[in-house]
Amino acid sequence: MNRLVELMPFIVLLPLLAGPVCALLPGRRLPWLLAVAAAAGAFIIAATTLAGVMDGTTLRYAFGNWPPPIGIEYRVDAANALVALLITGVATILLPWAAPTVDAEVPERQGVFYALFLIAMAGLLGITLTGDVFNVFVFLEISSLATYGLIAHGRDRRALLAAFRYLIMGTVGATFLLIGIAFLYILTGSLNMVDLAERLPGVSDSRALQVALGFIVVGLAIKLALFPLHHWLPNAYTYAPTLITAFLAATATKVALYVMLRVVFDVFGPAYSFAALPLASALMVLAIAGMFAGSWLAILQENLKRMLAYSSVAQVGYMVLGVSLVSVAGLGAAFLHLFNHGLMKAALFASVGIVAYQAGSVRIQDLQGIGRQMPWTLTAFALAGLSLIGVPPTAGFISKWVLISAALNAGQAWLVVLILITSLMALVYIARVVETAWLRPRPADAPAVNEAAWWLLAPVWLLVAANFYFGLDTRLTLGGATAAAEALAGGALGVGR
Repeated sequence: MNRLVELMPFIVLLPLLAGPVCALLPGRRLPWLLAVAAAAGAFIIAATTLAGVMDGTTLRYAFGNWPPPIGIEYRVDAANALVALLITGVATILLPWAAPTVDAEVPERQGVFYALFLIAMAGLLGITLTGDVFNVFVFLEISSLATYGLIAHGRDRRALLAAFRYLIMGTVGATFLLIGIAFLYILTGSLNMVDLAERLPGVSDSRALQVALGFIVVGLAIKLALFPLHHWLPNAYTYAPTLITAFLAATATKVALYVMLRVVFDVFGPAYSFAALPLASALMVLAIAGMFAGSWLAILQENLKRMLAYSSVAQVGYMVLGVSLVSVAGLGAAFLHLFNHGLMKAALFASVGIVAYQAGSVRIQDLQGIGRQMPWTLTAFALAGLSLIGVPPTAGFISKWVLISAALNAGQAWLVVLILITSLMALVYIARVVETAWLRPRPADAPAVNEAAWWLLAPVWLLVAANFYFGLDTRLTLGGATAAAEALAGGALGVGR
């Protein structure tokens, strides 16, 4: 166990140290190989760490041997270990797949591109693992600044505007978060999450504490792209390089949700968070609005990447809906969908990336009949789409089944109807793509398109296989999500609720 604690910081350090080295390496392949190696190394350590905390253990590493709350520590339990596994796992799968698409979309200065990718990855991992709220802000800025640069690498000039809009919204969100953290420090004199949880009950009568909670939740809601604070997301996903779209869709909003859960349930505590502010009602209303608005807007899109971006707004709604139930079952459903949605969106965006690379377009109208020319790619998209809809036996079905069960246990049976309606809306926009690609004839003047090489298809099909595997074997996903929910709020809400 001591050796595992000593290895834990390298989940963040490997990509953080490899990033600047990538920027100095010449050519295209050397930076790519180093990025793959760093991501794979971090994944191995993250997987080992998750295995070590699934039994309820909490691992703590104090930097410089300065004990908290004076020093900074990494504090890892089942909740953040599961998120770290998602981040490192998705990066490890996508980076080998991405080399040809990066060659096409970022022909120059690939060392800088991969450096920014690794720094963004390290920032997301740092947010996830740190036990210090100010370090959350620091790593958030590290990740965000790198992400702005990555989005701006898109070939379309609109990528620059998308990056600028994301910068503005991201800065607003980070400012809200920092103001909330400042209030906490003024009230308690501490920034360590465990120490804050012990000190905050002593100042629970302070109106400033309510303000702190409000600022933090709003700041993280912007990063989470919770409706109606989602306006940065569609353009960012649409115009970023394909690798970045797939990686961000699978990880970035999930990290923001994790931080919100950590703060609300672990630092403030559910007894205060949901009593000081009408947080449960507000989250439920916004979640339902996001589920319907995101699904409806996805139906209306003509661009595949934009369609999946609006779909992400709806999927965030499902996660937040689980949180709004204020129960361990609901929190477990949120964590489960957090993980499963990362897998399905990575598969969907990766398959769309292959379409863009081979066909040169992601407009749905341009994909008529392309399923016969790219059967493996479009079949992968359709199967990942089944997981997004929630068709058994996929991971998406397990997510929605657990969410429906949590809603019924909370006495909110009416929510089941809304979940089913929005799932049918997802069926509409996925079926539209499948119908266009497979059932419509290829126009006579359309250029011929070849199927992608096996090394591009293999990672996509690995992600598709994961969506079906975790729909059949839920020991890791459902077991990890349940352990994560209990680690965050099992004691406060009562295990099993």
